[in-house]
Amino acid sequence: MGSPEDEPERRRNEGPQHKVTVSAFFMAKYPVTQAQWRVVANLPRINLDLNPDPSQFKGDNRPVEQVNWYDAMEFCARLSVHRDQPYTLPSEAQWEYACRAGSTAPFHFGEMSSSDQANCRGTGRWGTTDVGIFPSNAFGLYDMHGNVWEWCLDYYHNSYEGAPTDGSAWLSPEKTDLRVLRGGSWHYLPRHCRSACRVLYDPSFRDNDIGLRVVSSSSRYFG
Repeated sequence: MGSPEDEPERRRNEGPQHKVTVSAFFMAKYPVTQAQWRVVANLPRINLDLNPDPSQFKGDNRPVEQVNWYDAMEFCARLSVHRDQPYTLPSEAQWEYACRAGSTAPFHFGEMSSSDQANCRGTGRWGTTDVGIFPSNAFGLYDMHGNVWEWCLDYYHNSYEGAPTDGSAWLSPEKTDLRVLRGGSWHYLPRHCRSACRVLYDPSFRDNDIGLRVVSSSSRYFG
């Protein structure tokens, strides 16, 4: 987990590179779409209200955006009750393991990103695209690079010193309540879409390039 010190465009918070043992889990093949969000937003409230149509770039098959970390957790809570199985945000370790899909390169497809591999800045697009239009990784997961940033469960830390090595989320804050996002977005440069890149935001922050993807430890009705 993390990037080697000689990786181009590497950021200091991506190290030290370290080994993590990740238990089996299931991850949605796409970021949560606007159609999926709308269904769950109309389910009974658990802790807070959800806007059923928060996104700036409209389209049923586009990823939902303009959702903060609390919104994402409410989505997971409602979905868990509705489907009678646990759903949550991925830990950073789960997210990076799933993104790499066995690759040790900066991207799951190799060293460099191009306009036909991911939706990121510099490709001539403005805004999100439908999920699943770019090639999947070796695990069959789509849009792990670009399109929208994806919230993780973890608190943000400036390095991996002291990080869990069992694949679980780092649930003790360092100094603040900042949370982690992964994957880059349509608005960010390719270097921010690398498998190891990690950024931090206040959990109440919303933007038109921030969405989510869910995981579960159960395969029952997962989809």
